[in-house]
Amino acid sequence: MKKKNVLIMILALICVLFTIKTNVYAEPNTIPVPNIDISIDKASTPKDYVDNIKLLIILTMLTVLPSFIVMMTSFTRTIVVLGFMRSAMGTQQAPPNQVLVGLALFLTIFIMSPTYNKINNEAIQPFLENKINQEQAFEIGSKPIREFMLRQTRKKDLELFLDISRIDKSEITENNVPLHIAVPAFIISELKTAFKIGFLIYIPFLIIDIVVASVLMSMGMFMLPPVMISLPFKILLFVMVDGWYLLVKSLIMSYS
Repeated sequence: MKKKNVLIMILALICVLFTIKTNVYAEPNTIPVPNIDISIDKASTPKDYVDNIKLLIILTMLTVLPSFIVMMTSFTRTIVVLGFMRSAMGTQQAPPNQVLVGLALFLTIFIMSPTYNKINNEAIQPFLENKINQEQAFEIGSKPIREFMLRQTRKKDLELFLDISRIDKSEITENNVPLHIAVPAFIISELKTAFKIGFLIYIPFLIIDIVVASVLMSMGMFMLPPVMISLPFKILLFVMVDGWYLLVKSLIMSYS
């Protein structure tokens, strides 16, 4: 009987639920969506035509911006040196990759700010104000970044790509070096400089590892990993000499 009473109560509750009327308000069918149209055919005035071209150029630049940041700025040297520093200390994932990349990115912005300001004042702003055309803006804007790269590029690396490309060297000056030659020469020079700095970073930490390993062997502690003992001493040395200050200062001054 109890089971029948429970079943009857459940059926009655279901009937009550179905008889209750509720008003459900749906979301509006029309949702405002921003419409970005770069179609040149729909440009009714010369101003619309220019605006569409500018928007297309901006979208194109956003897709290749990471390559420019990595290959044509101080980012390469900075991130390689920071990676050497972490490997020399033996701290594995401390600092993590996100911190190193973020630090390298903001150091790159700081180091490249004079060059970017020059490009903005001489090329980007006049182009946006319709004082110069696109070709002139590219030519004027490429000069500061070319000058920056050539200051850090070894002549040997630059001549390597000039010889391979079979370009007449008598017609090449610092003002007309093609970017497809200046960029790879700059990257090779940056990697060599970064490896030199990395070698100097390794020396003090290597000495600590050798001393700790020699002491452990003289004490007969062959089963104890030397890295476990040397790591605190390397961190202590890095903190005592204010390593982050010296490292960042050296990176910035290397571009002065």
